[in-house]
Amino acid sequence: MRSWPLLLALALGACSLAPRYEQPVPPVAETFPSYSVTPDGAVKAPQLSWRDFFNDARLEVVIAKALANNRDLAVSVAQVEQARAQYRIARSAQLPNVGLEGTGARARQPGDVTATGLPITAESYDLDLGISAFELDFWGRVRNLSDAARYRYLASVEGQRAFRLSLIRQVAIAYMTLRENGERIALAERTLASRREGLEIARLRLEAGVTSSADYDQSVSLLTDAQTQLAELRRTEAVAINLLTVLIGGPVDTSTLPRALPLAEQQMFDRLDVGLPSDLLVNRPDIMQAEAQLRAANADIGAARAAYFPRISLTGATGYASRELNDLVGSDRQSWSYGAGIVLPLLDWGARRGQLDAARAQRDIAAATYQRTVQGAFQDVADALAGRRYIADQITAQELAVAAQERLAETARLRYANGIAIYLEVLDAERNLFSAQQSLLQLRGANLRNQVSLYIALGGGQTD
Repeated sequence: MRSWPLLLALALGACSLAPRYEQPVPPVAETFPSYSVTPDGAVKAPQLSWRDFFNDARLEVVIAKALANNRDLAVSVAQVEQARAQYRIARSAQLPNVGLEGTGARARQPGDVTATGLPITAESYDLDLGISAFELDFWGRVRNLSDAARYRYLASVEGQRAFRLSLIRQVAIAYMTLRENGERIALAERTLASRREGLEIARLRLEAGVTSSADYDQSVSLLTDAQTQLAELRRTEAVAINLLTVLIGGPVDTSTLPRALPLAEQQMFDRLDVGLPSDLLVNRPDIMQAEAQLRAANADIGAARAAYFPRISLTGATGYASRELNDLVGSDRQSWSYGAGIVLPLLDWGARRGQLDAARAQRDIAAATYQRTVQGAFQDVADALAGRRYIADQITAQELAVAAQERLAETARLRYANGIAIYLEVLDAERNLFSAQQSLLQLRGANLRNQVSLYIALGGGQTD
């Protein structure tokens, strides 16, 4: 049977010289730190949509715009399509390429070069269906190359998911920073207005000879201190706006957005089930991406090993041949051919050994990268858990500190008004109160950003 080469090629089961894949042992503890308490009614982060996690309608709109318009995310999506196409190319090499080829030729030879001394005009026509150089994959070289391309495609898919989570985190943190800066700027503006009134009072008292110029200069110092901090806050706000504009993919008309919630109303879903570190292996796309890259490197070793063995290929064709185009197809015009070829490099001056060593080194790099990615994921979660545990304590303590500073500032003002204390006491109390109020707003913003970090670190935000 003339089609036996094709049937043999399809039936052959190639062996594989790739080393057996073994998942590296995660170099982390079996449990998270003891302060990772799971609250009642907890939900695993990957099961919680980012729309359900956040409660600020404006933030939800901003995140949705970023996911639709961010340029880096668009690059990541295109890279997935590119990797998918490369996998299809590699996979196609496992099957024979069948092509249809037709040729026609007409040639004339002058009489002085022919045996008869007469000019000859000849025609020939061919129509063939054939296979060109199909490799019999005895050693699994082609299959391992296909596997490597498939795992790189899967790695690109996980990489796109990882970038998507990172984008949600960046947008949410930039947004929370804007909310914090807005409230800190409002506080600084109220403080600045109050200190302008105090400076005017100090000027009138100086002109009336009630106080010395030292009190007036101290009022000026208090005012300029607030002006300096307000300018810095406005600079920070401008930087945050610029970052958010880039993340979103362009400027947004804030007048069309829902009302932004203040820090005190930014309540996120906080009943997250932390689970075990081993859960991160299937919940974190960056870890899954690193493992897919490790599997691809493992398959590359198999392809490099197969280069030491002969490469056997088949060719075959069947069709028709005739001297006349109108008489090309017919049983008496049938033609066929088939053959096999073998290639075995004997002396390559270490090229194949170098390729194998490079593949093994790449596998070691991928294994170390995988373990480091797991360590990084564990650290992300542990750090966020520590923040959840201790930032709340800081906020409680700072609220008490602000209340105490308010009382001290009021007392200092009364003591100064009654002539019991010098203005320096008022100056120190006002500065300490402003600093304490600003620190409280910073802690509230840090607490919100930490909640976002924990949610993303656990693999949340992968669904709409």
